[in-house]
Amino acid sequence: MSAELPTGEVIGGAPAAGATGPTRTPLVGGNPGWAGERGDFSHLSEADIRGDSYVGRRPLDGGVGGAVCSMPYQLAAKEPDAPLFEGPYAERAEKIIARYPDKRGALLPLLNLAEEVRGYVGPDAMARVAEILGLSPAYVRGVATFYTMYNRQPVGRYLVQVCTNVACNLCGGDEVLQAFLEHLDVEPGVTTPDGNFTVMEVECLGACGFPVAVQINSRYFENVTPEDVPAIVAGLVAGEDSSDAADGSGAGAGASTAGGAPRRAGAGSSSGAPADEA
Repeated sequence: MSAELPTGEVIGGAPAAGATGPTRTPLVGGNPGWAGERGDFSHLSEADIRGDSYVGRRPLDGGVGGAVCSMPYQLAAKEPDAPLFEGPYAERAEKIIARYPDKRGALLPLLNLAEEVRGYVGPDAMARVAEILGLSPAYVRGVATFYTMYNRQPVGRYLVQVCTNVACNLCGGDEVLQAFLEHLDVEPGVTTPDGNFTVMEVECLGACGFPVAVQINSRYFENVTPEDVPAIVAGLVAGEDSSDAADGSGAGAGASTAGGAPRRAGAGSSSGAPADEA
């Protein structure tokens, strides 16, 4: 367990050569919290431990082992009309189902797979998943509409989710949301004409120590201010801040920077907001 020192440095690293005590890893990015502290792994970059670049380029059939159930699915590449569960995706679906004694247990991973392929989970995708698992369409729809990480209509290449819950609200979440909307000239939940961006207001993203938190696809941006918005958007357009390791698009996360710049953080999971049904 690392301990914070009065100087703002943190004890956590392994002793350096010739040292008599633990090394001190300086905080990165100005945040006095775990996001800037790498402890015993001070040789790793933030991208190594908080990003999803470690996923690499996995085969579409999922490869082997339990990884078939945990591949990134909030990708920039989206094909709303793509066929579901065909070719290598059919192989992965079979591997996913095989990992559960009750086929119903594969429901969330199969919904993830449907969203990975199309970028959203529509009624036909829910019906297909229900057919594969021997469930009623109503049951699948009830689950898919309960979890907010499933988009129920097509969204932009980059789904921008701005947290406006308590911590982020107190630190300017509403202003950050408005900055995205004004910069992109779009209304909440509406996709920009070029198909690149959909902006949503969401509840807690679980990054309360680093407000304002913004989740864009599977990437978290922390300490975001309205002034940061143009640079974030420009980075996404240029491909610098994309984190779609599964399809090989974009670059990995960058290291945190000082001076109040937004921190590109780790992958999201169940947080996020759905695009409302039409």
